[in-house]
Amino acid sequence: QVRLAESGGGLVQPGGSLSLTCVASGTIYAINVMGWYRQAPGKQRELVATASSGGTLTYADSVKGRFTVSRDNDANTVYLRMNRIEPEDTALYYCNAEGLFKAGNFGPLSFNNWGRGTQVTVSS
Repeated sequence: QVRLAESGGGLVQPGGSLSLTCVASGTIYAINVMGWYRQAPGKQRELVATASSGGTLTYADSVKGRFTVSRDNDANTVYLRMNRIEPEDTALYYCNAEGLFKAGNFGPLSFNNWGRGTQVTVSS
């Protein structure tokens, strides 16, 4: 299977910057889409930004112009650069990856996995 490990969360002041990293490991055949979701207390999980293997990037309207998602396909790694952070950005940020994993004689099988999350807290 595929495991995801997030890092980079922490306490940041409004207007500040923070960078998150997610590394995928395991019997990976291909990762089609890799990106970030977040969930604040009492709210549903929402998409933040994603990056496809072909370079297509998507962003939530709330983070456009402030956050940047990037990806290193060879390293199975996705990054999230967070600039001009706002209090509303406080949430547990989850890494997500969708793709194919190696499954022996039957060829690749699909996966859609989540990391454990990294906490981002915005406070002055």
